[in-house]
Amino acid sequence: YESAHYSAKGGKYLKPIFPQLPGFNDTATATAFTAQLRSPCKVKVPIEIDESLFFTVGLGLINCKNKNSPRCQGPNGTRFAASINNVSFVFPRSTSLMQAYYQGQPGVFTTDFPPVPPIQFDYTGNVSRGLWQPVKGTKLVKLKFGSKVQIVFQDTSIVTVEDHPMHIHGYDFYVVGSGFGNFDPKTDPAKFNLVDPPRRNTIGTPPGGWVAIRFVADNPGIWLLHCHLDTHLPWGLATALLVENGVGKLQTVQPPPLDLPQC
Repeated sequence: YESAHYSAKGGKYLKPIFPQLPGFNDTATATAFTAQLRSPCKVKVPIEIDESLFFTVGLGLINCKNKNSPRCQGPNGTRFAASINNVSFVFPRSTSLMQAYYQGQPGVFTTDFPPVPPIQFDYTGNVSRGLWQPVKGTKLVKLKFGSKVQIVFQDTSIVTVEDHPMHIHGYDFYVVGSGFGNFDPKTDPAKFNLVDPPRRNTIGTPPGGWVAIRFVADNPGIWLLHCHLDTHLPWGLATALLVENGVGKLQTVQPPPLDLPQC
């Protein structure tokens, strides 16, 4: 380049000095960097929590009746799956979640998504193979309008640990804490940043760790919550938040437009 530094001695261009970057597996450096992220000023983080949810997120395996099926590429003829709190999400095929909710159509989904794992175990340890197979279902999390929500996403070592980028449609949230290993509800909340945490709409679970978020459920409707890895979404690493209507027009789901195309 014309702007490159030129050496008078020998008439050669000087080689650029590249920065010394950390290794791709330098977890300590990466964690120290992300721990410094803050909002530019003090923010309104929900303090008194109405809904405290603990979601284990991770992979799994489903037994196949036909082990020779091309969809069954897992170990010993199993099929790869993913889940939240052992529920592998099934998307409805004929009626959308929002349509079923607005029109009051039964049988499309239920609102009995477990707020905590059905079985407690050492999430990041050596998990028994008996806990590797999730249950399929279209289960949603029901929230009252204006409720103050905390969700702790806990990665598991089922199949393998992984950084799952968790995303919520319709909402931003504050990332108040994270760590490695199993989340401890007695000691870890004392280390939460409730003053100036970063505001995000997607956050990765530390591999073999956890991350905590907080937000106010002030956007009525049905909003998908899922891992943003393209493979994990159809495998079932998702659920949806059903936020009920509040009071008045501004807190109520708007009706579909009259010219809404039919499926």
